[in-house]
Amino acid sequence: MKITAVDLFCGAGGLSYGLQEAGVTVFKGVDRDSDCRYAYNENIDGEFVPSDIGPFANNPERVARMFPWDSDINVLAACPPCQPYSTMSHEKGKSHQDHEKWGAFRDLKRIVDYVEPDVVVTENVLQVRKDDVYSEFLDHLKSMGYHINSDENKKVYCPEYGIPQNRKRWVMMASKRGPISLPTPPIQDSSDYPTAKEAIDHLPAIEAGEAHPDLDVHRSRQLSEKNLERIRHMEPGGDWRIWEEQGLEHLLADCHKKASGRTYTAPYSRMSPDEPAPTITTQFYNYGSGRFGHYDTDQNRALSILEGALLQTFPEDYAFYDDWDDIGVSNLGRLIGNAVPPRLGEYIGKGILNHVDAAATATGTTVADD
Repeated sequence: MKITAVDLFCGAGGLSYGLQEAGVTVFKGVDRDSDCRYAYNENIDGEFVPSDIGPFANNPERVARMFPWDSDINVLAACPPCQPYSTMSHEKGKSHQDHEKWGAFRDLKRIVDYVEPDVVVTENVLQVRKDDVYSEFLDHLKSMGYHINSDENKKVYCPEYGIPQNRKRWVMMASKRGPISLPTPPIQDSSDYPTAKEAIDHLPAIEAGEAHPDLDVHRSRQLSEKNLERIRHMEPGGDWRIWEEQGLEHLLADCHKKASGRTYTAPYSRMSPDEPAPTITTQFYNYGSGRFGHYDTDQNRALSILEGALLQTFPEDYAFYDDWDDIGVSNLGRLIGNAVPPRLGEYIGKGILNHVDAAATATGTTVADD
């Protein structure tokens, strides 16, 4: 049987790459961010289509035509932007419904309604499960006869799947062919979780603002003199309270001088080497945006672009850009931080293949190895 996928909101190809590694053929990747084009076309066998989802929701036949005529199992993968649901993205006084990307699940519902793919997969932040428009989408899938994985199965803690960061995600899998689920996490004991050091310690040391001559993606952002002083006085796993203990109050950020800001301990910290890294966000290259200081006290800098990609489980030779001047740190950080970790994508793909195998066994049909 031929299993093919179309990946909406494909970004730089994290989910598509994982599906491909599992054995699912990805035919198209759709995203409105043109910075994704090079990475997607260089690493994924499918074709990048530059577009917002809106035109496809208005004319869903265009999505139906993306699947090859000889496909036996059509998989629609869609990971709408998490910003409407992420607590990190909300401005004071605004709700998720005020966000411009909030209606993506309603657009997706219209596409599913027309295309009726055999399998539907979405990945998002945990908070999405509490949103009315998401619940509306799930209810619609159920009314169409889709089997949906349990809430327990949807809740993903990335270290359990071999991803070296404290990322928590919500993965919905639905099928018209019977029960479907993510594979059981392969790592059950927290002492076996992959660590930041295991993922990036093999890389050569670089300084803040330096790009390694042999690894172009291994480059870190320049730090101001004050931030250099801050990180020189920071220990792995520590936080800004160390500066208070050392009598270095001049290093405190203004927010940390207020009672309301003292609970925010991650900014300007170093990660711990022997634990999973913090969640890789779109600002992981920025020292002040979280616990993104390198754990090696001889390397006074934030994570490099390559280190962030490795912690997201992109392969080291993943081609993100053709010309650095055309992409830059902030754009590439956004692509990497927004991506579905490829290793999670691979487990999603394995879940689909396991499901298809089980359905084929139940009906007495044969699933081709390829």
